Amino acid sequence: MAGKKRRREHVVTNIRKSRGSLTADEAEALFATVDETGHSDEERAKREHASRKETGQGVLVDPLSGSDPSGDDVEQHIRRTAIGFVLIFLIVVTLAQVSCGVIRRANTANLAEDVSVLTVASAMRGGVDWGDGFTQFPNEFTVQEADENTHRIEVTVLDTDSGDALTCFSNSQIQATALSVNALLNPDVNTVIYHVNVYVDEDGNFRTSRFFEFLRPTGETHAFVTFVWTKSTTTEGRVVFNCTVTGMDSKTQKALRDRITSAHTPYSLITDAITDDSAEGEQTDGTSTDGAAVDDGVSN
Repeated sequence: MAGKKRRREHVVTNIRKSRGSLTADEAEALFATVDETGHSDEERAKREHASRKETGQGVLVDPLSGSDPSGDDVEQHIRRTAIGFVLIFLIVVTLAQVSCGVIRRANTANLAEDVSVLTVASAMRGGVDWGDGFTQFPNEFTVQEADENTHRIEVTVLDTDSGDALTCFSNSQIQATALSVNALLNPDVNTVIYHVNVYVDEDGNFRTSRFFEFLRPTGETHAFVTFVWTKSTTTEGRVVFNCTVTGMDSKTQKALRDRITSAHTPYSLITDAITDDSAEGEQTDGTSTDGAAVDDGVSN
């Protein structure tokens, strides 16, 4: 049996040699001289390295490398790349937020220092800082008056975002307050009038923008509400800010009053702090303001 085995091995060896095959020892000796390019010739290996460097190929894989057999550290490269991408993304987002804040503040008009048609239009277009917050206004607006000589500001906005009367009233109150407080800090401004118009259909329902404001409503606009902010002083030297809500039709006014007031809501009369112009406006539009006047009583 042993003799047959030796003869079989001898025959196999002769066949391998006749075909040019390498033994295990010969193959190991050959591959010991081969680098990651697959060449044992140093000149060809250098040319291959130069070619890969020029063409920008990725990580070189050395199948005989003890530190990275068959490219085992590819996962580490992927992990480092992912972490680097996340860090770069966070840095870009942070820089974008900071730059937007700087640009916003640079473009925001300070009505406490200067009031004109240009500065008020800039404030309406870019928004105003109010306390620690920031308030933006509807995209469509007009500035009827903004003059430190007449001590008045009057603007009209077109609300296309609010879907009902209560939402429109709430949003408009915040916007009117932000603009008015910012402007009434100017010593030469005593009155700010903020008109709000909306789109309505035949049934009186609000029509709003759709598809991220790409589809804007069309048709007739309707005067919804007017906020009149005034500034006055008392004999004791206090500064009082007054806000009067007017301009609503009787049906909307009653519905809104029923929603936001109760039997415990105190009754307030419009004082002589409201200017004659605002009173004339109330008589012109025929809207009653009983129970709608709000004296905020902001005093120093």
